[in-house]
Amino acid sequence: MSYAIVKIGGKQYKVFSQETITVDKRDGAKGEKVKIDDVLLLVKDGKTQIGRPKIENVSITATILDQIKAKKQRVVKFRPKSRYMRVKGARRFLTKLEIGPFEEKKEKKKDS
Repeated sequence: MSYAIVKIGGKQYKVFSQETITVDKRDGAKGEKVKIDDVLLLVKDGKTQIGRPKIENVSITATILDQIKAKKQRVVKFRPKSRYMRVKGARRFLTKLEIGPFEEKKEKKKDS
């Protein structure tokens, strides 16, 4: 079983190949391909690669499945004994991604 830990939009996610994840909004239309270069850790065939801070020769291609809105979150400002209450609500924009295969680029050796 292979998986990777990637950084998307300032947050870290543990992803498996062919998995669907929901992340904060990313620019792009439905069906568009997104390249994720910030791979922090990769476990493949029992071998672990740890990036410092990221692995340079590994990237992941993801497909945007949908742009959605999250469930509404309500925020209440309340002051006791004064009959004061204000309610605000907000819905975050989210993006559903389908993770593609983990691609490792072979580094070319320079001849001196």
